[in-house]
Amino acid sequence: MKKSILITGIILVVIVVMILVVFPGNKKSEEVIKVGSDAAFAPFEYVDEKTGELKGFDLDLMRAVGEELGIKVELYNVAWDGIIPGLLGGNYNVIASGMTITEERKEVVNFTDPYINAGQVFVVRADDQSITTIEDLVGKKVAVQISTTGDFEASKIPGIAEIKRFNAPPDTFLELKNGGADAVIIDLAVAAEQIKATPGLYKMPAEPFTTEEYGFALRKNDTELLEKINQALIALKENGKYDEIYQEYFGE
Repeated sequence: MKKSILITGIILVVIVVMILVVFPGNKKSEEVIKVGSDAAFAPFEYVDEKTGELKGFDLDLMRAVGEELGIKVELYNVAWDGIIPGLLGGNYNVIASGMTITEERKEVVNFTDPYINAGQVFVVRADDQSITTIEDLVGKKVAVQISTTGDFEASKIPGIAEIKRFNAPPDTFLELKNGGADAVIIDLAVAAEQIKATPGLYKMPAEPFTTEEYGFALRKNDTELLEKINQALIALKENGKYDEIYQEYFGE
C-alpha cells in the first residue's frame, strides 16, 4: 500500500514538472513587432550597400519605437505592390514604408498619428528648360512608382501624354535619365536624396505641389498596438530621440 502511494506520488510529481516545463506559468512569450517595408525608397527605407542592413528614417524610427516600448522589432523587406495584402494576411503587423495617409487606405487599414509631412514634386533632367511648372507636363511622359501617391497625383493632372509605372523609385529615375520619360513625380525627400546622390543629372524646378502626411499602417483589429505606437511616438518627440533621427537623414 505504501509502495503504491509512493509510486503514485512520484508519478504526480513528474506530471507537475512536465506541465511546468511545457506550460511555464510565469514565463511570457517574447513580444515582437513585425514590420514590413519596401526598402527601395531612400532616405525613408533602403538597403545599406556595405552591410546589407535595412536602414532609413522610417526604420530607425520604428526601432526607436520598439526600444521605447521594450518590444523587439523585426524588419521584412517586401514589394510595395503587395505590402498591404501582406499586412492583412498576417505576414507582419506594421507597415513602415513612407506610406501617405489617404482616405482610401484608411478604409482598409488603421494609421498611427502622422510622423512626418511630405509632398509631391516633379523632377526633370538637369538640362531640360521646357518644364518649370506643373502645367508644363501637358503632352509629356511622366514616370511614377506604381500605386503610390505620385501615381495618384499624376493621374489627376490633365493632359499628360503617358504615365509610365514602375515598381521602385530608382527605375523611374533611370527611365528619366534614358529619355523614356520627361519627368518623375515622387515624394520630396526621395527626390532630394536622388538629386544629391547623382549630381548634375536631375533638378526640381518647383516647390511641392501637394501636402501629405506619412503614418505607420496596422490592421483594423490591432487597436492596442496602435495606441502603444502612438504613445511611443509622443515620447520620442518629447525626449529628443525623434529629432536626433530626423537630423541624421534630413539635417543639413
